[in-house]
Amino acid sequence: MRALRPVQGIGSLAGLEIKTMAQMSRTWWGQKFIAALEEFTDSGRLSRGRAYARGNKVKHFEIIEGSVVAQVRGSVNPYFGVYKEPLYTTAIEFQPISKAKWAAIIALMASKASLISRLMLNEIPETIEEPFAALGLGLLPQGQKDFDTHCSCPDYSNPCKHIAGVHYLLAAQIDQDPFLLFELRGLSRQALQAELAKSLLGQALSQELQAQVNEPVPVDSYYPQPELIPVAEQSLKDFWQGEQRSQPPDQEEITSGVPAI
Repeated sequence: MRALRPVQGIGSLAGLEIKTMAQMSRTWWGQKFIAALEEFTDSGRLSRGRAYARGNKVKHFEIIEGSVVAQVRGSVNPYFGVYKEPLYTTAIEFQPISKAKWAAIIALMASKASLISRLMLNEIPETIEEPFAALGLGLLPQGQKDFDTHCSCPDYSNPCKHIAGVHYLLAAQIDQDPFLLFELRGLSRQALQAELAKSLLGQALSQELQAQVNEPVPVDSYYPQPELIPVAEQSLKDFWQGEQRSQPPDQEEITSGVPAI
């Protein structure tokens, strides 16, 4: 099992001013992740989930392999006998893709230069879903069947507002690192790129990338130094009075063939 990876930046995420769901995510992959949440979640719970994501309600948030675990603050409600703010444990477990299916997906990726080149350059192309769709799978979640959610709160509905809030924070993290989508499905960025590099296109691309890498050359200064131009020695007298001019050459007598009038 990998070491726990706490997600950084929850404090800054909590201060986001979110008016619409589209504003919660800036990238196309983050927006598609939220779109999957919209399909099976009540709009009212989504609204409360956004308020939780921006209201500093999520106190702890970390990713353990394909699972997201968070500690979310609840609400004080004397009517139900809750006089102290509770802390609920929320978990989102993504459906992993088997090793055999990953091997088939990677083979399809490695057969397309447009895909493998972008992935090995740490970019996610918009056509990333094509090799998954060819096998009846998806990298981005297609619905509730792609992950299981749990919360220790007494709300019988699933997902509750605490789970929805964690979903939005996770979408913000995916905005920053889209390869997190692969990790949530059971394959790290390093493992993906290592497998792609074994293919024929991957080997050619790796060699080209290595050939383009130039060793840095240390310099004393980032600013160009003035170039000194040697000047011929000159006496002060010549400098101030100028050099003595040479006598003009004797002029030859100019004869004209035109008679004078």
